[in-house]
Formats: sequence, C-alpha cells, structure tokens
Amino acid sequence: MKKIVFALTFAALLVGPAAASDKTDILAPVQQFVAGFNTGDVPKATAVCTDELSIIDDFPPHEWHGAGAVLRWFADFGVEAKKNVITEGRVTLGTPRHIDVNGDRAYVVIPSNFTYKMKGKPMKQTGSMFTFALQKTGVGWRIAAWSWAKN
Repeated sequence: MKKIVFALTFAALLVGPAAASDKTDILAPVQQFVAGFNTGDVPKATAVCTDELSIIDDFPPHEWHGAGAVLRWFADFGVEAKKNVITEGRVTLGTPRHIDVNGDRAYVVIPSNFTYKMKGKPMKQTGSMFTFALQKTGVGWRIAAWSWAKN
C-alpha cells in the first residue's frame, strides 16, 4: 500500500510541472502574435498561426478564415486604422482566465486592453476578451483561431 501511495504521489508531482510547462508553451504563440501586432512585425505575428486560421473581430468584414486569413486581417485592420486615423495601436494581455488543454488542442481566454490614438487623441478600449484556439503541431503550438470581443 505504501508503494502505491508513493507512486501516485510521485506521478502527481511529475504531472504538475508538465501541466505548467504546457501552459507556458501554449501562451508563447499568443504572446508572440501580440508582440508582432504591437510592433507592426507581421511576419512575427503570422509565424505562430496555422495556415487555415479563423478570425472574428469587431471591424468589417468581421470574419476571416482559410489560407492567408491573418494577412487579410492585417490588411483590413490597416484600412480601418487609416479610415479612422488610428495610430500607435497596442494590445496588453491580462492574466488568462482559462487555459484548457485537451491533447493537441487548447483553448485560452485572456482579458485584454487596446490602447491607441485616434486623430492624435489617446484612446483606450478596456475589458475586452481575446480568445484563442490552438493546435499542437510538429513545430509547437500554433494559433488555429482567435476572436476579439470588445467590452
């Protein structure tokens, strides 16, 4: 009986760090995508997305999917920013509310803020939610879908 209790305790200790490591690994592409967006580094942002990415966002056409979706989203964001004279856009991620891992799939919900200037005036969109679906691939976790829900 003592051997069984020891084995179960030892196994639980091994699973804890693995789960923490998985969560860190899962957040890495999310953080890289946001860093790429914040610095205008499109290749950095797109490098962590799957080819068949799906996106839902608050500006037209509101939905992008399939090959090249993230590039079309960046182009449409640029059109929207130009139309509304939005500059210096920056997303700040909060503490994740959910990180659910199921084999090679993960679901992440992160409260986020978007600060920017509109016609030179500082603006802040607070309380938004960034939701991600990720897939583990041969090169690590990649973003398969994301959505932005403004408050």
